[in-house]
Amino acid sequence: MSAQQNRTGDGADVWSGAPGPHRGTPLQGWMNLLGVRISAVNLETATSRILRAIARDEKGYICIRDAHGVIRCQQDAELRRIHNEAFMVTPDGMPLVWSLRQAGHKTADRVYGPDLMLQVFDQGRAAGVRHFLYGTTHDILEKLSDSLTRQFPGAQIVGTWSPPFRELTPAEQDEVARRINASGADIVWVGLSTPKQELWMARMRDRLRPALLIGVGAAFDFHAGMKAQAPRFIQRSGFEWLFRLACEPRRLWRRYMVTVPSFIGLVIAQKTGLRAFPIETARIGGLPAPDPAPHPE
Repeated sequence: MSAQQNRTGDGADVWSGAPGPHRGTPLQGWMNLLGVRISAVNLETATSRILRAIARDEKGYICIRDAHGVIRCQQDAELRRIHNEAFMVTPDGMPLVWSLRQAGHKTADRVYGPDLMLQVFDQGRAAGVRHFLYGTTHDILEKLSDSLTRQFPGAQIVGTWSPPFRELTPAEQDEVARRINASGADIVWVGLSTPKQELWMARMRDRLRPALLIGVGAAFDFHAGMKAQAPRFIQRSGFEWLFRLACEPRRLWRRYMVTVPSFIGLVIAQKTGLRAFPIETARIGGLPAPDPAPHPE
């Protein structure tokens, strides 16, 4: 695959941001942001894609991505590959939304993990969607399950699992796969920290029967009432990172002092053609990546 062009599974051209007269061409379905495939979706279209995938028994995993995660992908080729082979990579953060809109995706909007979880629980009831919750502690899983079933009567939570705070042994991986597969779940919601949840989804994907694995990180803590979310107007402002930094300064100050200037600088380099960010993967969205077509004139 050339550094200048990549393609989506449905044949839409995607340009890498490398220097050339066609840089910045509006994209169909997703865009290349610093070498990471970001889906051009909003909350409604992302939910629709998820429910359609379940109905068709399509298999994949979904990454909920913010600017910090995109920057982590710059230093970690394996993590970048995992994102680019995902069923969908949603824009969880206004800087990603602004980048999508500037690339021509005018209807793209933030798909925040906690909001997506609630939306799918709500709309999935009519189709009898079955949910499995994986991550965090037993106590938080109980509170989360109670909260979700109170908000959405009729929602089906068919299993939960609280993993140890370490790597699973092969025997434990076997048991997790057996438990999830026996549950009959359609979705596994994964509430681990990043990049643990993305690595877990990619490693376990082929062993699990549920259609989709969705990594939502802190959504478990938010919906269980363990952590406060930023007010909606702050979420929409692009400065949610400041709210989080104020809440957890010791844990997050290094992250944001690196992420914010790095993201801005690399986006400028991509937009001006000073640096190319090709998507290098043999598979896109879980499907083999087709060979690039000749550059259209």
